[in-house]
Parts: sequence; structure tokens; C-alpha cells
Amino acid sequence: MSKFHFQIDQSSNQLKFQQLIDAVTEAISKNLLQAGDILPSVNQLCKESSLSRDTVFKSYAELKNRGIIESVPHKGYFVAKATTKVFLFLDTFKAYKEVLYGSFLDNLPENITVDLHFHHYNINVFETIIKESIGKYTKYIIMNFDHERVPDIIKEIPGNKLLIIDWNVHVSKLNSCIYQGFGQALYESFEKDIELIKKYKRFIYLYPEFTYHPKESIRYFESFCKNYNISFLTMRKSKELDVNAGDLYLMVSDRMLARFLDQCDQKQYTLGKEAGVISYNETPMKKYVKDGVTVISTDFELMGRKAAEFVSTGDHVNLCIPTKLMVRSSL
Repeated sequence: MSKFHFQIDQSSNQLKFQQLIDAVTEAISKNLLQAGDILPSVNQLCKESSLSRDTVFKSYAELKNRGIIESVPHKGYFVAKATTKVFLFLDTFKAYKEVLYGSFLDNLPENITVDLHFHHYNINVFETIIKESIGKYTKYIIMNFDHERVPDIIKEIPGNKLLIIDWNVHVSKLNSCIYQGFGQALYESFEKDIELIKKYKRFIYLYPEFTYHPKESIRYFESFCKNYNISFLTMRKSKELDVNAGDLYLMVSDRMLARFLDQCDQKQYTLGKEAGVISYNETPMKKYVKDGVTVISTDFELMGRKAAEFVSTGDHVNLCIPTKLMVRSSL
């Protein structure tokens, strides 16, 4: 006798055949169904759930196509393997995203596989990939971005299956969110080591024209400098970078960090003395470059671990991962 029992949600806007597909994949992901378990027969589902035979056949055919179930003549339908898929949608793949991704994979159960995609802040790519993914995954983990079309696109994903990570933008009460702070967290991190910052003549935030880093960070950076009477500049053009002695730089781009380090070498500046730098986002190598680059960063390993917990448990979560300044020789 089947362990699986299905009831149509009449209030849902989702098609009945998709509800059945989702119910089976959800039961597998929660170990309510395991490899080899029998599913209700077509006739049984039609009788118990008031579904048409076409609807049940269509659902089972799609589950077979995905390799989730198999059929044995004269015996019925069985769970083929206790493996479910998760949709992971990142903006770009950089070194700190690799930390997040690695932590996420390391903390997932073995019966869960991940399909990884990137949108590169292109709203048309974002929309196309999400539309093609609807109904194919047990959980959806997405790095949103600040675009007016994003809310309408992601609302097609059932709220209980959606986790927004990294940036708390376009988040509804229905879906989960694990994020970092880009404003107040920056301000408070700088406050804790203000004396190190104040040893420089000027604090420069290099916010290059190609970055998608949240703009609220500019507001909090400038507010911090004004409130503590620190001479500052927000530099918005990458070509304007010309490192001068006595300046401290805040970098959101690793590409520009490399250019900064090149200029320091050319001018024979010692980091932490003639010029200083704070880089956004910890990566495995920054603690070793030039005796250590100071970073302001959230804990991407923890973010990946918490995202994996969401996939494993399905529990709703709203969590801000702390941001902190990790002081090294470059400051």
C-alpha cells in the first residue's frame, strides 16, 4: 500500500497536474517517500483526489521523464531514486560566490542535486531562465537584484519553495530570505575601528560604473564620514583611480583592487602606511595577498550552510548574516 496521499488544493492557482508533481517531489525531498516506494495507481488517485485520468497520466509521465519515478508493467509506479533537484540562481560567479556555493553543496543531503545558473543582472536572462524552471524543482534559491520587473517574475514560484539570498530586495512574506546588510552594517563595522581609518588624510569609496553593488552603501559611507569629520570622496569612474599617499580606499570590485595594488607597487607604497585599502567580500586569497588585505564581509560559508538547511527542512527563514571588518595589514 502506498505511503503517499494527495489532496488537491482548490484555492491554488497552480494547475492540478503540477500540484501532483510538486507533491511527489516534495514527499521525496522530505524522505516521506524513498527509492522503491510504490505510488498510488492511476485509478486510486482519480478516485481519492477527484482527478481525471489524463491529469494523473500527464503528471506521472513528467515525473518519469525527469527520472524521479519509473513504471513496472502490471505492478504500477515506483520512486526510481530518492534524488531531487534544487534550482540555484546566482548573479555572477566570483571567488566569494565559490565559498558560498561550496558551503551550500557540502551541507546538502546526498539525495539532492543542484542545477546552477547565472543571470549577470540581465533581466531578460533572469526572466527566461526562471520561466523555464517553473515546476521542475523542489526548492528555488535566487540572488535577486534591484529591478522593477523582478517581483512579477519571481511571484510565479510558490512562496514556500523560494529562498532569496544575499540581497534583501523584492522579498515577500511568503518566501524565505537569508541576506547581508549593505548600509547600517557597513557604518557600524567602520565605527569599531575608526581610529585606524582616521590615520589617513582621506577616505575614498571607489564605486565604479560597472558595479551592481547596492547603492545604499554609498549613503552610509558618506554619512559615516560626515558624522566623524573624515575627509572623503565617492569616486564613480574607474579610470579616475590614481593612488595618492595618505588615502584610504574602499573597494567593491576585485578588478579595481588589482589595479590599486599595481599602482601601489609602481609608486613603491607600503600598504597600511602610505596608502590603505578595505576590500568588500572575503575570499580565500585576500588574507595572503600583500601580507593580508583588510576586508568588510559577511560570512558566505554560513550563508551557504543556512541555505542548505532551508532545502533540507523546508522551514521558513528570515535571517541577516552579520557583516564585519576583518583588519589586516592593508589598513
